[in-house]
Amino acid sequence: MTLYTTLDSPLGELLLVGEESATAPGGTALASLSVPGQKGGATVQDGWTYAPAAFDGIADQLRAYFDGELTRFALDYAPTRGTDFQRRVWQALEAIPYGTTTTYGKIAADIGAARGAVRAIGTAIGANPLLVVRPCHRVIAANGSLSGYAGGPERKQQLLGIEGAWQQLR
Repeated sequence: MTLYTTLDSPLGELLLVGEESATAPGGTALASLSVPGQKGGATVQDGWTYAPAAFDGIADQLRAYFDGELTRFALDYAPTRGTDFQRRVWQALEAIPYGTTTTYGKIAADIGAARGAVRAIGTAIGANPLLVVRPCHRVIAANGSLSGYAGGPERKQQLLGIEGAWQQLR
């Protein structure tokens, strides 16, 4: 069953979508985390169940992250939809340490993609359904600019600021 709730955050009201799971802490595996106005973000669908309590543990971790107290999420994710290529890119995102940044070219190298695959890397990152917790905000252009972020560049800057990485880029 698909569950959802909303959560106030410094980025605006987040939409959390999950699937019931017998193995996930709290019984919910996170399927999507969207910010307001996100390109390709989730929207509530008919048949979804509003269940704020199902997301208590996830919400606690998000609040701790936004308060600067959590540097790594310990969440179960619902089975990931996406191509093999997207899943490889998303796995590479999860390996980027808190408070650091990397480039699209470095992600391409990390997954064994051709240097010319940078645009495809950006497209795969843009399709990431788990903003914030799968840290696509840590990927920047080779020139240090905050290019591309489905949640908008101001939110990317906010997230990098929370992690102390924005100050390093300036």
